[in-house]
Amino acid sequence: MAFSIKVNGQTHSVDVDNDTPLLWVLRDVLGMTGTKFGCGLALCGACTVHVDGVATRSCVTPVDSIGPSEIVTIETIGATTVGAKIQKAWLDREVVQCGYCQSGQIMSAAELLTTNPNPTDADIDNAMSGNICRCGTYARIREAIKQAAAS
Repeated sequence: MAFSIKVNGQTHSVDVDNDTPLLWVLRDVLGMTGTKFGCGLALCGACTVHVDGVATRSCVTPVDSIGPSEIVTIETIGATTVGAKIQKAWLDREVVQCGYCQSGQIMSAAELLTTNPNPTDADIDNAMSGNICRCGTYARIREAIKQAAAS
């Protein structure tokens, strides 16, 4: 089936089954490999993208549910003011260890700071609770979010 989806400001025509997860459309059809596959069950957060500004698990989001929504991926989040602050803070605080979960972490953090520019520790914990980091960089993630909020 043919779908027209808007990703990172560009409209793409894709010919996939209607229940194809957005993750696979992004990675396999459009070649945007920044969004990662983690668990396939929306439990780890590695596949997080924004759909109309909301952090969304792309591994369980069928392409036919997207409609005219705007999808933003890790490839362009740094072009936003909040995304640029978060990416800078991630580097300053040396958050990344293996890096696999980081695109999803950054996308969740970007939604948090867009909707709540001055989050408390509890706000950060709540917003980031769906993102798993197997390397355990949670303290550095929290510090980076605080730095980005303060900048």
